[in-house]
Amino acid sequence: MSIDANSLSTMKQFVGQELGVSEWLTIDQQRINDFADCTGDHQWIHVDVERAKRESPFGAPVAHGFLTLSLLPSLRAGVRSIIPPGVPQVINYGLDRVRFMTPVKAGSRIRNRVVLMSVEEQAPGRILMKTQNTIEIEGEKKPAMVAESLTLILGAG
Repeated sequence: MSIDANSLSTMKQFVGQELGVSEWLTIDQQRINDFADCTGDHQWIHVDVERAKRESPFGAPVAHGFLTLSLLPSLRAGVRSIIPPGVPQVINYGLDRVRFMTPVKAGSRIRNRVVLMSVEEQAPGRILMKTQNTIEIEGEKKPAMVAESLTLILGAG
């Protein structure tokens, strides 16, 4: 969902504000196993359910931290956008800071709470936007992850 944002100055009005919260997403064991297959990271704490129940300090298999991080784009869907309509190109520019704070156990549900941290004009028509993404785990007090993501907006003006 977008909001009435049609210029750099309008975008800047939202700095410090929450842009929204995503829908809940279940992180099931199949998703964890698929991620392990894609990355080659088959550590037992992620994929060996019985051993994780017996030996893990978490009492269950947990998602890879990088699986949680990789879900940021899909967890942004449904969160309001302040990017002006008609912008020809929006690019994932990277991350400034990422912290994995609480493991995501298989079967847990997560969501993303997004806050606009900054909007800076780098050059005419080139805007760098930073958001704080807090991945919450349903029923947990501490988040799974907090990540500052950077988005480069080209052709805005």
